[in-house]
Amino acid sequence: MASFVPGQRWISDTEIEQGLGTILTFDARTVTLLYPATGETRVYRLENSPLTRVRFEPGDSVASHEGWILTVSDVQEKDGLLCYTGTDENGTPRELPEAGLDNFIEFNKPQDRLLAGQIDLNSNFSLRYETLSQYNRLCQSPWLGLAGARASLIPHQLHIAHEVADRHAPRVLLADEVGLGKTIEAGLIINRQLLTGRASRVLILVPEALVHQWLVEMLRRFNMHFSVFDEERCRNSDGENPFSSEQLVLASIDFLRNSPEHQEQALEAGWDLMVIDEAHHLEWDEENGAGPDYTLVENLAENTPGVLLLTATPEQLGQAGHFARLRLLDPDRFHSLTTFQEEEARYEPIAEAARELLDTGKISDSAATNLRDLLGTEADGLIAIINDDGQTEAQHANAKEQLIRTLLDRHGTGRILFRNTRAAVPGFPGRAVQGYPQELPELYSIALEENTELEQQVFPELGYQAQIRVEDMDPWWKVDPRIDWMTNLLKLLRKDKVLVICANKHTAMDLENALRISAGTQASVFHEDMSIVERDRAAAWFADEEYGAQVLICSEIGSEGRNFQFAHHLVLFDMPANPDLLEQRIGRLDRIGQEETIRIHVPYVKGTAQEKLFDWYNTGLNAFADTCPAGSVVYSRHRDELEAWLCNAPAEEGESFDFDSLVERSREMNEEVSRHLRLGRDRLLELNSRGAGSNRDLVSEICSEDTPKTLSNYVDKLFESFGLETEEHSQNALVVRPGSHMTVTSYPGVPTDGTTITFDRDNALSREDMQFVTWEHPMVREGMDILLTSETGNTACCIIKSKGLKPGLMLMEAIFVVEASGDRHLQLERFLPPTVLRTLIDPALNDLGTKVSFKALDPQLQKLKTSTARKVVKNQREAIVKMAKAAEDHARTQVADIVNDSCQKLMNNVTQEIRRLAALKAVNPNIRDEEIEFLKQQAASGYQVLQKAQMRLDAIRLIFTT
Repeated sequence: MASFVPGQRWISDTEIEQGLGTILTFDARTVTLLYPATGETRVYRLENSPLTRVRFEPGDSVASHEGWILTVSDVQEKDGLLCYTGTDENGTPRELPEAGLDNFIEFNKPQDRLLAGQIDLNSNFSLRYETLSQYNRLCQSPWLGLAGARASLIPHQLHIAHEVADRHAPRVLLADEVGLGKTIEAGLIINRQLLTGRASRVLILVPEALVHQWLVEMLRRFNMHFSVFDEERCRNSDGENPFSSEQLVLASIDFLRNSPEHQEQALEAGWDLMVIDEAHHLEWDEENGAGPDYTLVENLAENTPGVLLLTATPEQLGQAGHFARLRLLDPDRFHSLTTFQEEEARYEPIAEAARELLDTGKISDSAATNLRDLLGTEADGLIAIINDDGQTEAQHANAKEQLIRTLLDRHGTGRILFRNTRAAVPGFPGRAVQGYPQELPELYSIALEENTELEQQVFPELGYQAQIRVEDMDPWWKVDPRIDWMTNLLKLLRKDKVLVICANKHTAMDLENALRISAGTQASVFHEDMSIVERDRAAAWFADEEYGAQVLICSEIGSEGRNFQFAHHLVLFDMPANPDLLEQRIGRLDRIGQEETIRIHVPYVKGTAQEKLFDWYNTGLNAFADTCPAGSVVYSRHRDELEAWLCNAPAEEGESFDFDSLVERSREMNEEVSRHLRLGRDRLLELNSRGAGSNRDLVSEICSEDTPKTLSNYVDKLFESFGLETEEHSQNALVVRPGSHMTVTSYPGVPTDGTTITFDRDNALSREDMQFVTWEHPMVREGMDILLTSETGNTACCIIKSKGLKPGLMLMEAIFVVEASGDRHLQLERFLPPTVLRTLIDPALNDLGTKVSFKALDPQLQKLKTSTARKVVKNQREAIVKMAKAAEDHARTQVADIVNDSCQKLMNNVTQEIRRLAALKAVNPNIRDEEIEFLKQQAASGYQVLQKAQMRLDAIRLIFTT
C-alpha cells in the first residue's frame, strides 16, 4: 500500500483532467486530495485508490506554479516529501519542492511505458485514437443530452429542452397539457445540464404517488440513476447530512414536509437544479399566505440557482394561482399580485391582436392601435404590408413572421413559462369509444345492496369478494359478465394488440388467470408488485409482434410512464373516479406519433356505479372522445356529490345534492370551463413554446447526427477491447455479456448475466427490455472514459510492407491532446474539447502527418511480435527519445493557434449571447441580471483557464518498414 504524507503530489488515473493533486489528510481507510487546478476535493479509499505518485527523474524538465522551468539534476526525499534541484532557463541553480510544482503539470507516460517495453495491441492504439476523435466531436455537439433519450424526437419537446437547458441556472414553469411530455422535457433539460457541466447536483420533489414513476422514467429514458430518499434511507445514512451523499436525489414532497430535520438537511446540502412536479398543489394566496408545501419549495428555491416547476393546469388556478408559481421562480420580478394583474391586463390586447393575426391573416384598426402602443412606429410598416392586398403572398408571410417574432421577444412571461396545448400541437390520433352494458349478476346485486363503500361500488368484483362469504363461493371472474365479453372481444381482435387496464393489481392477476382457464388466452400481466425487470419482460412479451402476447393486463400503474402506442385497442375493465387518472390511462396509447385511431372499449355492469361513471364521463365530460382539460376542475367542484351518487348514499342533513341533474350540470360546467380555456389560450405563448419563432428544424438536425452504423462499428471494437462478448439477438439488437477474459472487473451498464441493446430508436421505443445505446449512453461515454484514463493503447509497435519505403526505417506516430483544466461549470469543453494533434516523424525528424492521414495509414499496418518489438525498442532508445522530442516540437507549434481559436470562440459566443439578452432585457423584464452577470464571469474566468491549456502526449506508435 502507498505511503501518504500531507503535501505530496499525486495524480488521479481516472480524472487526469483534474491536474496535479495535493495530499491534505489521510487515515486508516481514506485519503483526501485537493486539486488546485479545478478547486475540487476528492476522498479515496486507500484500498485500490486510482492514484499515482508524481516523481520526476534527472534530465526531466518540470514547471513551477510560478511559471519558470527547472531541468532536474537531482532528487532528494526528506520526511516523505521530494525536493528537486537543477537549473532554470537562465542556467541559475535552483530548488523546487514538490509543493511548488505547477498544478497543470503534463506527463509523458506513453514514452516511459514504451521505453520500458510495455507495448499494447496495435488495434487498441487505433481504438484510442478513434475514441479521442469521437470524444472531441461529442463535446462540441449542440445536441449533447438531447439526442440520446429513449423518446421520440418531438419538435416542441426538443425546442423547450434546447431553449431552457442551455441557460445558466434556468428557472422556468413547464405547463404543457397532459400527454404532451412535461416529464420528458424536464428529463432532457436535466440530462443536458449534467452532461455539459452546467449542473452536477439535482433534487427532484414529487408527490408520494409519483416517486416510482419518476425513478423509472429517469432511469429507462435517460440512464440517470436517481437515489430515492425517504425516512429509512436517511436513518441508515453514514454521514451527518444524508442528502450530501448523492448527486441525484429523488424524494417525496410529503416526506420533507413532515420532517423539519430533513428539510433543514436538504437546504444545507445545496443543489444546482431543483425540479418540482405537480406544482399546482403548492398553495399560496395574498390573504392566507403560503401552505407548508409552498413554504418548503420557496425555501429551497431561494437557495437553488435552477428551478423547474411542472404543472398541466396553470390557467385553472386563476391569476392568483398562476402568480404564486411565477413568484417561486423570480420573487423580485413577481413581487405583487396587483402589479402582475395590471401587466396581464395590459398584455391581453396584444395577445388578442396576435390571435386575430394568426386566425385571419389581417390586423384590424383596434388591434393595430394596441400593437403600436407596445411597438411604437416599428409596427407600422409591417402592419401596412400585412393589410395590403396588393402585396405578394411571400411578402405577407414575411411581414407576418417578422411581427410575430417581435411580439415573441416582448412576450409577458414567454421566457419563463412554456405552455403547449393539444389544439396547437399536431400529430395526435383520433379517439372512438364504445360502451358495452352487461347485465347485473344476482350475486353482485346482493353484494352491492345497501353497500356505501365507494371502492366496492365502482369495482363490483371487490364488493363481491368482501360481502359474499360462503365456503364454496366461485371466484368473482366466474360470476362477472365482463369476462365472457372480453373473451369474445379478443377473438374478434385476434390479430391486434389489446391493452387492458384495471385499478387493482389482484383484479389484474385474476383476469389473466380467468382468460387462460376459460379461453386459453395467453396474457401478459403488469402490476406494482413486480420488479422493474419483471415489468420489462412483461412489456417486451406484449411488444413482440411475432411471438408476443396479444393482451397486456395492467393495474393502475400500467398508466404510468410506459409507451404502448404500437397498440390501438384499449379496454377499460373499470373506470377510476378521477378524470386525470382516466386521461393517464388513455394517454398510454393516445400519444404523438400514434398512427391509428384509438379504439376505447368500456364494459360496465348495468345498475351499478360503473354505469353512472360511464354516463358521467361520456355525456358529462366527453372524456373518452377527447381530452378533458376541464375535468379536474369539474371533479373538484362536484367530487362530494359524485361520490355520494356513486355510492347510493342519502344526502346528509343540511345537504341538497341533486343527483338526477349531476351529469347535466357537469356537462354545462365542462363546456363553460373549456370555453374559458379556449378564449384564454395565449397563442403567442404557444408559438414561443413550440419554437415557431425559430427557423431551425431540430428533429432533422439531430437525425443528421444520428449515426447508428458508425456507432455500432465503434461499440463493437470498444466492447472487444474490454473483453465483452456479443451475439445477435434480433434485427437491430445485440446481446452483450461479460467475457471470460475481461480487462476490467465490471463494465458500465452490463450486468453479470448480460443485457440486450439496440441502436435503433423505434426498436427501443417498442422494446423497453432493451437498452437504447447512443453516443450518450453510459456504456459508450463511461467506456470511453475508462479507456482514455487508462494506459490501454497508448503504446504500440507494428510493421508496414510498402515498396515505396526503404526497409528498416522507423517512423513514430505520436498522438498529443490539448486540453484545459478548470471548473466544469465554465463549460470550456464547448470551446476547447480535448483536441487531438497527430504527428508522423521520419528518421530525419520531419513531420509527415499532414501528408499521410491516419485513415490511410492505419489499415496498412500489421502486427509485430511483442518480443521482437521490445528488442527493437531497446536498441533504438536514443533514436526514440530524439523522435519523441521532435514530435513534441512539431505538435507544440500548433498549440498557440488552437488556444487562441478557443479563446476567440468563447469571447464571440459570450459576447453574442450577452448582446442578445441585453437587447431582450430592454423590452422584456423577465431577463434576469444574474444570467448576464454569469456570462461575463464565465468569459473572464474561462479566458484565463483556456490561456493555460496544456498539451500532453497521449500515445506513441512505432512503425517499422519491411
